[in-house]
Amino acid sequence: MKKTSETPHITMEHLQDRCLELEQQNAELMAKLKWYEEQFRLAQQKRFGASSEKTHPDQLELNLFNEAEMLATPAAQEPDVETVTYSRKKSAGRKSKLDQFPVETVLYELPKTEQVCACCGGPLHEMSTETRNEITVIPAEVKVVRHVRQVYACRRCEREEIRTPIVTAPMPEPVYPGSLSSPSSMAYVMTQKYVDSQPLYRQEQQFARMGLTISRQTLANWMIYGAEQWLSLLTDRMREHLLNQDILHADETTLQVLREPGRSAETQSYLWLYRTGRMG
Repeated sequence: MKKTSETPHITMEHLQDRCLELEQQNAELMAKLKWYEEQFRLAQQKRFGASSEKTHPDQLELNLFNEAEMLATPAAQEPDVETVTYSRKKSAGRKSKLDQFPVETVLYELPKTEQVCACCGGPLHEMSTETRNEITVIPAEVKVVRHVRQVYACRRCEREEIRTPIVTAPMPEPVYPGSLSSPSSMAYVMTQKYVDSQPLYRQEQQFARMGLTISRQTLANWMIYGAEQWLSLLTDRMREHLLNQDILHADETTLQVLREPGRSAETQSYLWLYRTGRMG
C-alpha cells in the first residue's frame, strides 16, 4: 500500500514565534552590518584622513604641563565570572578577580505560601541555588562637611565678675584657608587631572552635572596651593634621595608658558624629568 505523508499542522502561534525569531535574527545581522561598516569607515579614515586627532577647542588652549598655572588666579576587559550551584575543586588560575571588592548579596526566595508542590501539594525544600554576579558602580558624590566647634565659658566667673576664661574645642586646620577645598576634593582634582588625564574644563563640567558650580580657575588654585604647600614636602624628600644616586637619567622637554613673571609668552621654557637607575 502506498504511504502518504501527512502535512504538519501549522498553528498561528507557531507562525508568530517564527516571525519573532526571524525579526531577532534580522536585528542581529543589521547590528553586525553597522559594526563592520563602522570598522571600514575607521580604517579608511586612518589610511586617508588627517593624521591629527580632533581636540576640544578649549583643550587646544591648555597645555599638558602648565594648565593649572594658565588658569589660576592670584586669589577593559571584564573579569571572568564563575557561577556554580554545587561545590567542586576549581582549576588553577581561575581565581576570581572580584575577590578584592565588597559583596552585597540579594536573596530571592518564594514566600512560604508558594513553597507547595503543584503536583502533589507537598512542601517544597531548597534543592540548590543559582548565582549571578554583576558589577555596580557608585558614582562620585559631593557632600558638605560643616565643621562646628564649641566655645565654652564659666557661668560662675561671669556672675561674680571675675575674669572669664574662654575655652575653645580643638578643630583641624583647613587644607586651604579661605577655600571650600578639603583633602579629599583637592586629591580628587589632582588625580583626575594627572592620573586620568581629565583637563580642568572637563572637571568643571563634571561638577556642574553633579549640581556644584565651581570654576576651573578655582580648581587650578587648589592644585597650585596643594602642590606648593603639601606636595613640596614629598618632592623635596624625593629630590634629596635623587641627588644621592650615582647615575641619573634626564629628559628635557620644551614648552611654552603663557604667563610667567618677567618673561614674554613667546619665550621658550624647559621641563626636565629626572629618574634613577634600577634600585637594588
